[in-house]
Amino acid sequence: MQPPLTVWYNTRCPVCNAGITRQRRRLLAAMQKGIIEFRDINLEPEALARFGAGLEEVRRRLHAVDAQDRLLVGADCAIAIWRLTPGEAWLGWLLGLPVLRQVMRFAYDGFADRLYGWNRRKGHW
Repeated sequence: MQPPLTVWYNTRCPVCNAGITRQRRRLLAAMQKGIIEFRDINLEPEALARFGAGLEEVRRRLHAVDAQDRLLVGADCAIAIWRLTPGEAWLGWLLGLPVLRQVMRFAYDGFADRLYGWNRRKGHW
């Protein structure tokens, strides 16, 4: 059985890995209940091919598949994670509001692009 939210991320990126490690600690109970799962895209590079998402796309932005088998990318993925995180559900709700979601997408994408470039220059692949 697939959990309601499966998050794919790049463990080779030190920033991504640290962020997900923090979230995993906060979501331990949810992980134990099978509500959320975190997976390393480097171990399963074709995992999201059915959505047209390859290894480099996931290295650039977080991706997740929700309970309705929808692909969530970037800010939408982060919002879904926050909504499940104790003490941060309010943040997911707030940033999920229509206007703030658009701002969040813009900010996330800009940060993700710069981080991706930095990772490539540093050889974190």
